[in-house]
Amino acid sequence: MTEAERTITTPDTPENPDTPEAAETSRGASQASPAPQAGAAAPRRRRIAVLIGVAALAYALDLLSKIWVVHSLEHHEPINVLGHYLRFDAIRNAGAAFGFGQGMTIVFTVIAVGVIVVIARLSRRLYSAPWAVALGLLLGGAFGNLTDRVFRAPGGFQGRVVDFVAPEHFAVFNLADSAICVGGALIVLLSFRGVDPDGTRHQD
Repeated sequence: MTEAERTITTPDTPENPDTPEAAETSRGASQASPAPQAGAAAPRRRRIAVLIGVAALAYALDLLSKIWVVHSLEHHEPINVLGHYLRFDAIRNAGAAFGFGQGMTIVFTVIAVGVIVVIARLSRRLYSAPWAVALGLLLGGAFGNLTDRVFRAPGGFQGRVVDFVAPEHFAVFNLADSAICVGGALIVLLSFRGVDPDGTRHQD
């Protein structure tokens, strides 16, 4: 057989899979194809975007409401929203949400920082949209009250939080407290239904 005939009749890819040439070709093809895990990163990035978006919205609403309270409501008469059932009344809170734990400001500052760290770690395996919303609410609320702890008087991570929503026969709170409570309730509901942050379901 001539050299030209051998060139024509010999395929580019060896037909025998056991030959070294075939193994090398197979390895090259497997390296060129994307890994199965590569496609899983996109859903996680979308869930993290939801988390950050919800957190930013909760934080912005809380911050703007507190700016309004400090400039327009503090040292003024309370505003009746729903008669005597609900009013806006500016107070400075040294405790936790809804006024609990007065005198433990530095403790709640540390707790808020811990919550933020935990949420950041959970986000690395976040594939559930409801969990992203819940964690975003917690994150935005924690940042909202932490901002007060850091920057408001008396300072030194012991700043007093601005509260203003005052229902009748209930503690005065702010929008950050509301975000934390809603986010926490959603996490309890998701856990009760067996939904994990990675999107899988478990059965107790």
